[in-house]
Amino acid sequence: MSNQAQRCRLYLITPPALPHPQVFAQELRAALDGGDVAVLQLRLKDVSDDAIARAADILRPICQQRDVSLIMNDRPDLALKLDCDGVHVGQEDTPYAEARRILGPDRIVGVTCKASRHLAMEAAEAGADYVAFGAFFSSSTKTVTTPAALDILEWWDEMMTVPSVAIGGITADNCRPVVEAGADFLAVANGVWGHPGGPTEAVRAFNKIFDELAR
Repeated sequence: MSNQAQRCRLYLITPPALPHPQVFAQELRAALDGGDVAVLQLRLKDVSDDAIARAADILRPICQQRDVSLIMNDRPDLALKLDCDGVHVGQEDTPYAEARRILGPDRIVGVTCKASRHLAMEAAEAGADYVAFGAFFSSSTKTVTTPAALDILEWWDEMMTVPSVAIGGITADNCRPVVEAGADFLAVANGVWGHPGGPTEAVRAFNKIFDELAR
């Protein structure tokens, strides 16, 4: 997960209610046809491990073909079992140290830090591959419990080399100030899957802005 010489990149998150994985696979391919995407996070709540495994087995080859990292949400055990590139853990999930122990040194472990500089510093010092800040806008996918201000991204960009991921209600229409504040990656769900012009057009629109604002 390099930040490609300070050019922001997309970090896609699957919809909260995934259509049949084969159907979603077509949406994913359409999104990737729109331009550069760094990551796909498989985020499925309240479904069986078998359902997660089926989705991962269908989406993994697509990600590998397109050089997109496949990240499992919350579950380092499944990330290892299903040969994902890494895991994303929240503050209420598996602790970073435990996730790292399960996955070893070579897979990605990213940590939600909400709007906390302290949590972000702790995660970076422990060895996290990225820290996620947010929510920056109201989200249709997740209830916002901790609004974040853009200055946390500016502070992080000046202080640290560990990449930052901005999350929470981000769309191609509102992302410019988040990119300008120094986010290395934008985590987006509905801003791509719910885009009125479709996922290809959404990814194309994000990448056009990233190119314009590349530092």
